Amino acid sequence: MRMLAKMFLVAVAIAVVYVFFTQDVGRYITLDYLKSQQTAFASYYQQHSLRTLLIYMVAYVAMAALSLPGATIMTLAGGALFGFAAGTVAVSFASTIGATLALFAARFLFRDAVQARFGERLRAIDAGVAREGAFYLFTLRLIPLFPFFVINLVMGLTAIRATTFFWVSQLGMLPATLVYVNAGTQLARLDSLQGILSPGLLLSFALLGIFPLVAKKSVNYVKGRQVLRRYPRPRRFDYNLIVIGAGAGGLVTAYIAAAVKAKVALIERHKMGGDCLNSGCVPSKALIRSAKILSYAHRAQQFGFKKATVDYDFADVMERVQRVIKTIAPHDSVERYTTLGVDCIQGEARVRSPYEVEVNGRVLTTRNIVIATGARPAVPFIPGLEDVGYLTSDTIWDLREKPSRLLVLGGGPIGCELAQAFQRLGVQVTLVQRSNRIMNKEDDEVSIFITERLRAEGVVVLLDHNPLAVRTEGETKYMICEYDGNEVQIAFDKLLVALGRRANVQGFGLEELGVSLADNGTIAADPCLRTNYPNIYVCGDVTGPYQFTHAAAHQAWYVAVNALFSPFKQYKADYRVIPWVTYTDPEVARVGLNEQEAQTQDIPYEVTHYGIDDLDRAITEEEAHGFVKVLTPPGKDTILGVTLVGAHAGESLAEFVLAMKHGLGLNKILGTVHPYPTLAEANKHAAGAWRRAHTPQRLLRVLARFHAWRRGG
Repeated sequence: MRMLAKMFLVAVAIAVVYVFFTQDVGRYITLDYLKSQQTAFASYYQQHSLRTLLIYMVAYVAMAALSLPGATIMTLAGGALFGFAAGTVAVSFASTIGATLALFAARFLFRDAVQARFGERLRAIDAGVAREGAFYLFTLRLIPLFPFFVINLVMGLTAIRATTFFWVSQLGMLPATLVYVNAGTQLARLDSLQGILSPGLLLSFALLGIFPLVAKKSVNYVKGRQVLRRYPRPRRFDYNLIVIGAGAGGLVTAYIAAAVKAKVALIERHKMGGDCLNSGCVPSKALIRSAKILSYAHRAQQFGFKKATVDYDFADVMERVQRVIKTIAPHDSVERYTTLGVDCIQGEARVRSPYEVEVNGRVLTTRNIVIATGARPAVPFIPGLEDVGYLTSDTIWDLREKPSRLLVLGGGPIGCELAQAFQRLGVQVTLVQRSNRIMNKEDDEVSIFITERLRAEGVVVLLDHNPLAVRTEGETKYMICEYDGNEVQIAFDKLLVALGRRANVQGFGLEELGVSLADNGTIAADPCLRTNYPNIYVCGDVTGPYQFTHAAAHQAWYVAVNALFSPFKQYKADYRVIPWVTYTDPEVARVGLNEQEAQTQDIPYEVTHYGIDDLDRAITEEEAHGFVKVLTPPGKDTILGVTLVGAHAGESLAEFVLAMKHGLGLNKILGTVHPYPTLAEANKHAAGAWRRAHTPQRLLRVLARFHAWRRGG
């Protein structure tokens, strides 16, 4: 019997929809038709007011229940026919009744089947609907991210109560109903072209335009208040801003806050400067520079010398790294930031509430909190790994005795940079990569280029090697890998794990507070870098999407401004032009799209390629290797992305970053005078290569005839 009822209901719905479209009923639901019949409708309404209202509401209910198009026109018609008050009542109840009927239909027709197939998942959804269903339905009604008929059908598959659905829908759709009905009343008065400029009609259209924005801001405010209502708000605050973490993101945030005279506290549990200064960018680049000096000695004959040797001690090189850190440290020191007006606090921070941070036994109150706790090296579970005293990018700087054999696990930027540097320092390095190429985020030709360079310098690069275990036999340590179905043993003295970094999100109160995390383990944030708490912001490696020092500093500006000046002013973080460099030799510099990303995103592009082996300065420097690769839309000089491989590629990339940021194309770069000879000329030559490929051949033929004519030919 239930199946027959379902079949009957579906048949009726199909029949009505069939008649609606085949008989072109939609032609009666247009502004032109309603305007042409306005006088007749008005006359009929004066004679049969109640009957007209009932007919209108039944038609509206049917359209809403069957998800037929025309709801907007019907709403405008309600205002035009019945006026603001009566039209609002008619539309409000008819739309809600129709939506509720659609809910019942979806529940009757589909819920059993969905329940049978997705029972476990549906139970979790129903639990969420029971907790927050009314609020989220209200949000969807107020700000229609999805068409209303989709909301009706989907809600029918959940366990939301019909009465809740009815009153929430009525309330959520009411603001939009008021705006559209009011617009309808103004359209009814339009009887000439001059009427288009009437204040009432212009105001109605303005309301239609700004309503979604106002509704969105209202919902965001309500959501924020809902999250914060569990926590007592202090009457006075100790600080405008408390920043947790004194790495790149935290330092810049605190700097900006102090610069605009906000009272700000900066809490750091370890060392000022964070990973970048103490274990990341600064020490790695110092080591890479020392290693490069040795590489010049090994290449002495290329520079015209018969032989060159460098007498060095590995421990001295590592001590130089520490000296460089100490030289730069004052830039990020407590003393400097204190003079800037920042309260620097050494200690373990704990977030007790959205308004309170505990440190060293004190509870500090604040209007806003910024989480800038960075990330730590990711260490996988591999049997035996914990027993061999592995190194990471945080701990390798403690080495003072040069290992004979270093195994680097991971072929990303960190692994490749340090593998090359230690190989140049006289260590036999083996790089193990699970996938079939290193530097997976780069194009194939970049991966191949750097692989060949590493191998040419003596690094053993093992691709498609899946680590299984670490074993110790006597004095020898082995990494056991699976390769081509067989087990392979790789001997080593020291093991460097370089498999990326994981966000520091635990141990300081976020779990208890319920701050939301993304699927990759970082703190989830909206485009303005707010968490699910409207006064807790994040920046840097702890949230991503880029784990670069300059990206953290870039985010810090948005965080500081949004935290201090919201709701009066706020900005969405702009990631359109984020450059990065891998400091191998040669360097790999990137901005925007590369080919594999363009293909994945199905973005049409052209490639312009310029080989640096033809560049005069590169030839004089004995660095004539690498290339400039520019992606542009077909036929246009707009820069979609650049990959630059070569000596000092990171420096040369800056011109492309500036061009992309300010919308300058390759023709502008071609028209810019570059000093000769410089490595940056490669950018101009790449632009010239694009220009030659897009020279209009027909115009050249015309010019050839013109010049022949001038010669008297």
